[in-house]
Amino acid sequence: MIYILALLSYFASSMEHQSIHVLLVFLALIMLSSGCSAVDTISANQEIRDGNATLVSKGEMFELGFFSPGKSKNRYLGIWYKKISYGTVVWVANRETPIADTSGLLKLSRQGNLVICSGGNSVVWSSNSTGNNSVVVAQLLESGNLVVWNRNKMIWQSFDYPGDTFLPGMKLGKDLVTGMQWCMTSWKSPDDPSTGVYRNIHDTNGYPQTLRFQGEILQGRHGPWNGLGFGGFPIEEGNQIYSTDFVMNEKEIYYKYELKSSVVQRVVLTWDGKTLVLQWIERIKDWILYSTADVDTCDRFSLCGPFGICSINKHPPCTCIQGFEPKNPEQWEASDWASGCIRKKPLHCGNGSGDGDEDGFWKIARVKYAVHGRFSIKSDVFSFGVLVLEIICGKRNREFSHGGHTDNLLGHAWKLYKEGRSIGLLSASLQASCVVSEVPDTRRAWYNVSMTLGECEIACKRNCSCTAYTSLDIRNGGSGCLLWLDELLDTREYDVDQDIYIRMSASELEGKWNVHDEKNTSLQMEQLDDIQCFSLYEVARATGNFSVSNKIGQGGFGPVYKDGRQIAVKRLSESSQQGVDEFKNEVICIAKLQHRNLVKLLGYCIHQNELILIYEYMTNKSLDWFLFDETRSLMLNWPQRFNIIEGIARGILYLHQDSRLQIIHRDLKAANILLDGDMNPKISDFGLARKFVGRDTTNKTKKVVGTYGYISPEYAVHGRFSVKSDVFSFGVLVLEIICGKRNREFSHGGHSDNLLGHAWRLYKEGRSTGLLSASLQASCVVSEVLRSIHVALLCVQHHPEDRPTMWSVVLMLVSEGPLPEPKTPAFFTEESCGDHESLPSVDEHTITLLCAR
Repeated sequence: MIYILALLSYFASSMEHQSIHVLLVFLALIMLSSGCSAVDTISANQEIRDGNATLVSKGEMFELGFFSPGKSKNRYLGIWYKKISYGTVVWVANRETPIADTSGLLKLSRQGNLVICSGGNSVVWSSNSTGNNSVVVAQLLESGNLVVWNRNKMIWQSFDYPGDTFLPGMKLGKDLVTGMQWCMTSWKSPDDPSTGVYRNIHDTNGYPQTLRFQGEILQGRHGPWNGLGFGGFPIEEGNQIYSTDFVMNEKEIYYKYELKSSVVQRVVLTWDGKTLVLQWIERIKDWILYSTADVDTCDRFSLCGPFGICSINKHPPCTCIQGFEPKNPEQWEASDWASGCIRKKPLHCGNGSGDGDEDGFWKIARVKYAVHGRFSIKSDVFSFGVLVLEIICGKRNREFSHGGHTDNLLGHAWKLYKEGRSIGLLSASLQASCVVSEVPDTRRAWYNVSMTLGECEIACKRNCSCTAYTSLDIRNGGSGCLLWLDELLDTREYDVDQDIYIRMSASELEGKWNVHDEKNTSLQMEQLDDIQCFSLYEVARATGNFSVSNKIGQGGFGPVYKDGRQIAVKRLSESSQQGVDEFKNEVICIAKLQHRNLVKLLGYCIHQNELILIYEYMTNKSLDWFLFDETRSLMLNWPQRFNIIEGIARGILYLHQDSRLQIIHRDLKAANILLDGDMNPKISDFGLARKFVGRDTTNKTKKVVGTYGYISPEYAVHGRFSVKSDVFSFGVLVLEIICGKRNREFSHGGHSDNLLGHAWRLYKEGRSTGLLSASLQASCVVSEVLRSIHVALLCVQHHPEDRPTMWSVVLMLVSEGPLPEPKTPAFFTEESCGDHESLPSVDEHTITLLCAR
């Protein structure tokens, strides 16, 4: 159909007899009108006039035509969504040359040039595209791309000229052959699509990175590509929504993303400078905010100046890199950090020959850009190497075992190293927060993709302008070399694996090595400096010397008190099975997490054996205080419960995927869901939480901790925990919220199943609403109840691989699409499956070895 129209027009234009010409054009018009109500193509010498016709993509996702934005009366040719969010514009052709009336028309010349004319055929915009013959067609694709074809060859596309919207399949970068740059530019206002002051570019100076500008002022940036993703962003495992691709060769450098599912997503640079990732939710017929480029205060470019590090967990946020001091102390004290930091001791700039005066490098571990997990071993003695691995792992080489393979400790370390996950070898008791940083601005950097890290160090030593170095690619143990040849700008703390090596004077490094020989307590205190530390006197005064009248609850950690300033004080009990490790773990985890559905940690106190945490006070206590009380449960109607379910899901999703410090909670239960004054849920109690990096989402432990009734089968029986362990706990929690009864205390006169088994029976019989608490009958929305139960059953599947990710859970809860059928869930009873050793639980209940039935 596309080329028939083009050929008809071509032959008609070459006919000598005017009557035949008119006849063929008439036939072409008949074909345009009779085949379907909307067409996605125009051929040479055809026109689209303002108000008379549009192009519609094959699947009717996008439409092209003339429009007026907002309150403006000017007319523009643009592309907008048609099937969904009708009228949401994604591309504008004549954004700088509007038409003042409705006389505009779009036509395609025989040479393949798209032209917009107005009034007396004056040209206001042209694609400046040409072909070598007259068989040309312009087509609006289902991707939103307007393409000009010369037979089967593309000679022009709108995707090469993005505006304020970045669609799947578009490129952000530069064509190194033609010099064309693909970048996002904002509208001037909601009523004016002409180029505004904001733009996002993928800068190719030095080592490529994404920059955000307001006019000529650099506002912020994202770290460069590290082989698995962009620095500073969590590495997503098994992303079912979209895939990312970064290409860098001698012809072009660009980044793009492609959708892998039916989800509709777009990235928009708003007229006021916000970069938003938006996702369409059909159920509510609206876009929801998936993420934003502006995360926090530290995203302001070079807030802390040269050689400064920004941390959102410190007040003030700016500190100097180790070995540096404020250049202007008075300005620094006045919270003006732009002047940055200078070296305490000057560099000698040796030639790398090994003399005693040459400079060395101070390693800042786990940065945003890459990870390098090798060990610095000066001896080639084999036994020493084994000993180092045993010290790090905490296990004997000859007794080592792993569920995923049969390798010994050396083989396991090698596998992790090749996968870029060497930190996974670290003993769980040592996985505390480290000093981390985002790699500095790379516009004044030099890179080589083939060098090793050792060669990179030598290259840096031989260049007196080199201030630091790191690896380019984190995959397979790290490869490539990146050198900074100027001051280090825009460095910030992150909890993502990367090593960066800062050049320092040898004399400055002499005292550094002793840091690793200090006692554990010193290290623990250093790692807790990110948040406010209160004295025991302040805490005792606030709680009336821990008066019983101020006690508001008791948990696995210990008693909880409140004071008049609306804070909650959590004090470690002497009888608690949790201790220093759990305390330290909770502080480190919570201090680095910020989300509306997570409880906020305000500070801590350490005094001899006293370990105390200070949180924001939650007016409505915990979810279990309402849920499992016959009277108070009446205060929770269905809209409130569904809001709690969605809030918990979003909080867990943030922990698993969206936070910089990715977390497996391991103790999700109703008692650990706090409720604020508006009944919004806040996930709390991170003492048992474990962090993971990128794809390292599964671990194993011999010490199974948690709460009976919420623990997944693979964790209870084999000690294996992963993000899917939290998914299981969430499924149990959803069923409890709907039913109003605890899973481990549930009983039914007709059978001996627990809550999971009862929900499964009702589902198979088509009577899922029978699970609903009687107090919810009047307020419930049946479709939401049924969908919540269905999702919960998917979450409590026996095998982890059968359970959805929390991202899928959130989408299933807010959408109306079909859901996969659940399999028989994991059933638990309080009877043991034999004579097995029982395992401790944090709330002093006994967890026996559990089995499915």
